[in-house]
Amino acid sequence: MPSKAKMASVQAQRKVGNQDDGLHGAEQEAVRATGRGKSKASARKVTYGFHLVEGKMPHGMEDRHVAEFRRLDDGNEVGLFGVFDGHLGADVATYLRNHLFDNILGEPDFWEDTMGAIRRAYHRTDRKVLKKKKVTADGEEIVRPRRGGSTAVTVILLNGETLVVANVGDSRAVVCEGGRARQLSVDHEPLRERDAIERRGGFVTEMHGDVPRVDASLAMSRAFGDRKLKEHISSDPDVAIEHVGDDTEFVVVASDGLWKVMSNQEAVDEVRDTRDARKAAVKLVDSAVARGSKDDIACVVVRIH
Repeated sequence: MPSKAKMASVQAQRKVGNQDDGLHGAEQEAVRATGRGKSKASARKVTYGFHLVEGKMPHGMEDRHVAEFRRLDDGNEVGLFGVFDGHLGADVATYLRNHLFDNILGEPDFWEDTMGAIRRAYHRTDRKVLKKKKVTADGEEIVRPRRGGSTAVTVILLNGETLVVANVGDSRAVVCEGGRARQLSVDHEPLRERDAIERRGGFVTEMHGDVPRVDASLAMSRAFGDRKLKEHISSDPDVAIEHVGDDTEFVVVASDGLWKVMSNQEAVDEVRDTRDARKAAVKLVDSAVARGSKDDIACVVVRIH
């Protein structure tokens, strides 16, 4: 892991995020978004591509993403890749896109206690999400809560050598190693965490023809936001640190609009021979749509050559 001294360099080099906290985010987002980029500092050749498509659900686009490299003064590089799947609006997902990575890197002990720093940053960000926001409407300042909630899966690539993966909810990160898929994140499902939900005073419903839900409402047991359910759910992330080995080929980071219709191995098999990361992301999204996915889909592919 890089030294603590490099933390100051990270903080000095942080980009200032877009301060739009999501009031008009859903209206401003394109139905489709696509793009690519590459590392300029890593000893390995690392490229990324992303593709987002609005689904056929009766709401606007609620998925958001981050895909970028940040080069530090001392030559170190941090790759930041994330997917945020909003529900009941895009407010919270947009806020996470604009702030979560900066909050993670801003933790003073990020390099010394990476797992602990990420957990603290997730909790601190959720507290900020839950605070009422000030907005301006027709020249008059009003205070209102952010609507809904969001998943988060964040992948930080340190100098092409180390993957730091954290998540809340059911957006997912999967790595391909020698052709085999391995899930890096944890799906936070109500049935899996029923005991914890019930200890907090909540309950899990299982209705025929529907997925299990917390308090007959939320289809996941952990999320950012969701003010009305916060006593019964958690924003505590699962965190893992993974070494990038010689057999590491690529990582897929995507919202559940993709994973509802494709297994981890099916996703890996679909794009293993597609060397262009953006084309791989497009291919995965198109395949999920062809398989019947009606949800919004955000997909980032990070290829480690």
